[in-house]
Amino acid sequence: MNPTIYDCIVIGAGQSGLATAYYLQEAQQNFIILEKSQEHLGSWANYYDSLTLFSPVSYSALPGLPFPEGSNVYPHRDEVVQYLKSYAAMYRFPIYLGQEVIQVDKKNQIYTIQTASGEQFFTRAIICASGSFVNPYIPDILDRYKFRGEVLHSKDYRNEEGFPNKRVIVVGGGNSAVQIAVELAKAANVTMASRGPIKFKPQIIAGKDIHFWLTFLRLDRSRWGKRLLKKSSESVLDTGKYKKAINQGKPDVKKMFKSFTEYGVVWEDETHEQIDTVIFATGYISKFEYLSNLGIVDSSGIPATFNDEKIYFVGVPWQTSFASATLRGAGKDAQKAVRSLLEKN
Repeated sequence: MNPTIYDCIVIGAGQSGLATAYYLQEAQQNFIILEKSQEHLGSWANYYDSLTLFSPVSYSALPGLPFPEGSNVYPHRDEVVQYLKSYAAMYRFPIYLGQEVIQVDKKNQIYTIQTASGEQFFTRAIICASGSFVNPYIPDILDRYKFRGEVLHSKDYRNEEGFPNKRVIVVGGGNSAVQIAVELAKAANVTMASRGPIKFKPQIIAGKDIHFWLTFLRLDRSRWGKRLLKKSSESVLDTGKYKKAINQGKPDVKKMFKSFTEYGVVWEDETHEQIDTVIFATGYISKFEYLSNLGIVDSSGIPATFNDEKIYFVGVPWQTSFASATLRGAGKDAQKAVRSLLEKN
């Protein structure tokens, strides 16, 4: 019996993979989605408990299904999880769970996808929607491996339970770093360590959320706007809550420490301090090792912008706009990837 050769296989069933499936289904393509976990939720189910979207509900839906009435203006993590479950169920996408892709090869214009379970799948095109939010970045800091305290990445943090009265450093200056540090400061002695000052950007301008203005003025898609937004991408979106907390010293902020010691850190002024836990809220890096045999990713794991393969990407930060790799941008980026695929057919 000859194996099925699909028109397209989508790798990853998070927000980007589901948005991609919507447009493939609309185009009547024969496709499946391969998802390594046992749920089609991307990274959402693993984020910290208090996480809320930074974009309002009206700008954060995937194509074909608005968030349900009664959702918070800025949806909570659990609301997003439920929304993604409802989305996949509504469209009955062909999702194969527990299928971690480990290698892609090509022969006679057909791609062979090998999964960790030992199965093979065949396709004429691939859309990679496996994202970067599963590959945490932790900077290389002097003597990090000598430190005997607890080292976490923001992906490992859930809530302030387990941290009462502990001495904690949160490394980073972005939204997640500030959100985690302010929450933890209610229970622990927390310092944010950042290479530069924490910069705040107003969430509401002239009575409208900033995402309204980004969309209305097309700033996140124009070349000039993208340059401007990239410069300010480390700024923290804030209604005033987080800036107020930091001004009150809950948490306090210091310049990034120089190195670790066995039981703590060395600050810029050479002061040694004992620390219980260091949490790195330092982001993620893209990783597409399964494409290594095809030569279309660079040494850092970033996919080439242009290649001759029928392989496309959705969910890569700054891929097409400020909103790329976010729930708000998943639909537009997926639509563009599917359109490119169809044009090559």
